[in-house]
Amino acid sequence: MKCLLKNISLLLFFLLSSEIIQAQCAMCKAVVESESESGGAIAKSVNNGILYLMIFPYLLVGVVGYFIYKNYIKKSTNTN
Repeated sequence: MKCLLKNISLLLFFLLSSEIIQAQCAMCKAVVESESESGGAIAKSVNNGILYLMIFPYLLVGVVGYFIYKNYIKKSTNTN
């Protein structure tokens, strides 16, 4: 029961804090919007930077998933 309450609390926290997190990007948004009217070089650079930063969490999840899968296969072949 405590685990369920903890999970629900964490879920609510992350759902309700998304608006606060989005508010932190006001300066970047203003710079990108003002620059996009004149050519968009900064907007393209910001988007490339965001994509570059997003790649690492996906790589981390993929590597952890691979090792979990590898250990699962190893355990299942040892028991048979």
